[in-house]
Amino acid sequence: MNYLIKNAKVVDPNSPHNGKQVDILIEQDTITQIATNIKTDKNVKLIEGENLHASPGWFDMQANFCDPGFEHKEDLQSGMHAAAQGGFTGVCIMPATNPPLHSKAQIEYVINSYKNNLVDIYPIGCLTQNSEGKEMTEMHDMKQAGAIAFTDYKNSIKDSGLLVRLLQYAENTSSLIITHCEDKSLTAGGQMNEGEKATQLGLKGIPALAEELMIQRNINLLAYAGGRMHIPTVSSKQSAEYIKQAKSKNLHITAGIAAHQLLLNDTALTEFDTNLKVNPPLRDKNEVESLKRAVINDAIDVIVSDHCPEEIENKDVEFDHAAFGMIALETTYAAANTALHGKTEQEKLVEKLSINPHKILNLHIPVLKAGEKANITLFNPDAKWTFTQKHISSKSKNTPFINYNFIGKAIGVVNNGKVSLCK
Repeated sequence: MNYLIKNAKVVDPNSPHNGKQVDILIEQDTITQIATNIKTDKNVKLIEGENLHASPGWFDMQANFCDPGFEHKEDLQSGMHAAAQGGFTGVCIMPATNPPLHSKAQIEYVINSYKNNLVDIYPIGCLTQNSEGKEMTEMHDMKQAGAIAFTDYKNSIKDSGLLVRLLQYAENTSSLIITHCEDKSLTAGGQMNEGEKATQLGLKGIPALAEELMIQRNINLLAYAGGRMHIPTVSSKQSAEYIKQAKSKNLHITAGIAAHQLLLNDTALTEFDTNLKVNPPLRDKNEVESLKRAVINDAIDVIVSDHCPEEIENKDVEFDHAAFGMIALETTYAAANTALHGKTEQEKLVEKLSINPHKILNLHIPVLKAGEKANITLFNPDAKWTFTQKHISSKSKNTPFINYNFIGKAIGVVNNGKVSLCK
């Protein structure tokens, strides 16, 4: 099938058409022409819309598809649909499955289950067996099988010596270490951000210090051991400052933030909505404002969904007993754009959602120009819309954003010769 995208503004700093209003002709899976007012006698399907913008396909570095083992929460197929609904053409999936993605066989299962589909799926392997932080996995074998990076997801590496060995081994295999930063001796039993709101609500707090201490330690270990490290979900001003300082010393470190950390703060928990119980927790208003600045000044490199599906049995319970996490693929761009609307340009968001993730993972960076593979996200950055149940493609429904009014919406995705338009 051939497609003609009409009258779209290009948002791509690597494209010769950046900032221009153009038509984009796609034949099979390749961009064959970009120009104003393309006319063709070829059989094409028109794609058009109000205030249409086109960028390189967005890529999420942190999502859970729960497959294998927890397919009742999400599976590869439903996860792909949720990603496309949110404007993503590529997703890294976490190894928090059953069994965990900690061997060549598990990586091959994911790779072989989902080839040449609309959304590219990249499995991330475990750093340690069962993500228990004790024994290293066979990272080399997993990388050969297709693992794009390595993480224990929400389990921090407590053993400093083990992390040094992991960094050194990963450097020898040109692999990326992604490590969650949380000193769990300081967060045990914690339910939300430690602060005034937690005291008012009578909930045990999770101090930012638990994250900051671990980030500080990990930066020191990175400086000692070498290698490449990515901090996945930064949630405090001081954490971002430590990362910024490490970058100034030319350490190979990058960082991400979940989109909801930019939009929501801990005052949202007044009604004890368990869908707002996330790890790291929503911080206070001042921290959130600082995090926005950290995104704009590039202390933070990527914006992620941290998509974490949960069945109703794990959420429709007392707050203390609820599981952490929310679904977020469908709302990542909308949340980030709403939070940063009027504070930065769309080019900055495209950098965080597409260009930097590809760069960090050493993947080809999509470019909007003739001759390139068509890997495109279409969106309207000024659309005012209300998120409802109909916009959810995930199997799980644990989102706090039902009836939330957003600014900015994904319109559709083009990838691998396929097109999907959002609801």
